Amino acid sequence: YGAMPYTIIVSASASDPAPLQFYAPFAGASIGEFFRDTGRPALIIYDDLSKQAVAYREVSLLLRRPPGREAYPGDVFYLHSRLLERAAKVNQTEEVAKAMNDLPESLVKAGLIKGGGSLTALPIIETQAGDVSAYIPTNVISITDGQIFLESNLFNAGVRPAINVGISVSRVGGNAQIKSMKKIAGTLKLDQAQYRELEAFAKFGSDLDAATQSILAKGARNVEILKQPQYSPIPVEKQIAIIYLGTQNLLRDVPLDKVREFEDLFLMKMEQDHKAILEEFRTGKLEEASLAKMKALAADLAGQYRKN
Repeated sequence: YGAMPYTIIVSASASDPAPLQFYAPFAGASIGEFFRDTGRPALIIYDDLSKQAVAYREVSLLLRRPPGREAYPGDVFYLHSRLLERAAKVNQTEEVAKAMNDLPESLVKAGLIKGGGSLTALPIIETQAGDVSAYIPTNVISITDGQIFLESNLFNAGVRPAINVGISVSRVGGNAQIKSMKKIAGTLKLDQAQYRELEAFAKFGSDLDAATQSILAKGARNVEILKQPQYSPIPVEKQIAIIYLGTQNLLRDVPLDKVREFEDLFLMKMEQDHKAILEEFRTGKLEEASLAKMKALAADLAGQYRKN
């Protein structure tokens, strides 16, 4: 959203020959490497590598190469590993950057090689009926630092982004988060996994004890606060503030259909009256006094719903 002025698109559509579909991601990676090697950060999105694998399978079968699992050639793993491993962070030292292998001679002669650049790859894989254990998905999962699994059932239920928390995994984890987010959101995934498990059990209509009802109510409200409209990025400090309310079960008095309304009101009040706290969260700090003020504001706003 809003990124097209500084975006390059390398397109190979379904009507293009299979060799072009096969080579398009490599062309895009080469363009991304130009920005990386000249000291700039770049993001490359492969949409999608499933189609590239199918194109490669088509070319390989036409060349009469021996087919393997799902008729893919034996080196299909290498196809994606050599592509995704081109995404890297370059050392800040220019001497190290200039000593890298396979640098384009034109960049070297022009003296454009700089350290500190990076290329981040975001591969997209299409699953068949949500099966992540298929050949190509498991290959890419084993190469990447994690995966976000999007589920059509959640999307149709109005949960957007439709992320399946149970299957989605990060192998980088808290190392990629600022300290305040890491501390606040530590229990969120476990809470939601427990909620999903109990939600399926509750559908049988059996009587539930108070503890189970509390977990279900908390989980349902967490789902609401994690919903995000399209083209509406949320600053990390506001994410921390609202996730804190969810993990601490401070939304229990807010009716489920009013959670989004409460969230907007709460963040507006934080912006107006506690801007310093939001700035503190953004820098990674998490002071007890700030949390106490935020908790008091949340309790005051939630109390209005309890009275109603």
